[in-house]
Parts: sequence; C-alpha cells; structure tokens
Amino acid sequence: MAERILLVGMMGSGKTTVGRLVAGRLGWRYLDSDAEVERSTGRTVPAIFAADGEAAFRAEESRVLREAAAADGDAVVSVAGGAVLSPSNRELLARSGTVVWLRARPGTLAVRVGSGEGRPLLGDDPAAALVALGQVRDPLYASVADAVVDVDGRTAEQVADDVLAAAGRPEAAPS
Repeated sequence: MAERILLVGMMGSGKTTVGRLVAGRLGWRYLDSDAEVERSTGRTVPAIFAADGEAAFRAEESRVLREAAAADGDAVVSVAGGAVLSPSNRELLARSGTVVWLRARPGTLAVRVGSGEGRPLLGDDPAAALVALGQVRDPLYASVADAVVDVDGRTAEQVADDVLAAAGRPEAAPS
C-alpha cells in the first residue's frame, strides 16, 4: 500500500515549501491541493471563489483530496487549509497516512501572507481574518494530526526535518 504524509495547517504555514522539501528528500511524488484544483479546473482559486463561491471551491478541494489519497505511489500531500472543515475530509485524512499539522502563530501567518492577495478569505484585514480562521480550524487540525510541528522562527529545512521524524523517516533528513 502506498504511503502518505499529509501536511495540514493554515495558509502561510509553509505546507507547499515544506511539502516539496520532504517529498524531494524521500524521492516521493508531491501533490498540492490548491495547485491540483487550479490544474484540473483551469481556474485560479480566487476565480473559483468569485464565479462559483466558496462551496464550489470546497467541493473541488474535497475531490482533489480524495484523488490524492487514492493515487498510486508514495506521496507527500499539502492539503488545502480549509479541507478540515468537512467531516468526510477529516475522516479521509485520518485513514490516509501520517497527518502532520504545521502550526504557526497568527502573527507569523500574517507576515507570510502579507496583503492576502490571491487569498479570498482574508479580505481587507488579513491579520484579523487569520485569527478568526484559526479559532475555527485549529481544533480541527488538532483532531486529525498524528503530530504537530511548530514553524515559528524556524527554517523550512528544520521543519522538514521534524516532519520526517514525525513520519518515522528521520533517515531522510540531511546529516
């Protein structure tokens, strides 16, 4: 059976950067939920939100998560930040591999997402939106996570080392 490392966390937590590093170190396939939605629909996430609304995006997000969980071969998956809002997605995550929550303080996230351009849920006040989203999502991330890796003040390489250790693959970390 194929192995999976699934990275969950808020936008700006480093799922894409760390996911690519972890996949590269393991020699595994890398999948990014948001990128897969954009590739399969031919539209950006903001365009989907603008034309069809959040519910349509969430449906696409769930579809690509199901595909990533069922794909052949070992893979690292950066899961879209809001995927945990769906109970069926949380159930799927729990049975699909090692789930690692990349946890970051709201201030770290706000710095990383900047103006929030291209992130439809952040509106005119990204910092406040991130706090509000975290209040809803953090307990859901905690409920699905096999491990938690704090990212504040750490390099992507350090975080990747911890993800590999959490997934029982410390040998893939550089020495």
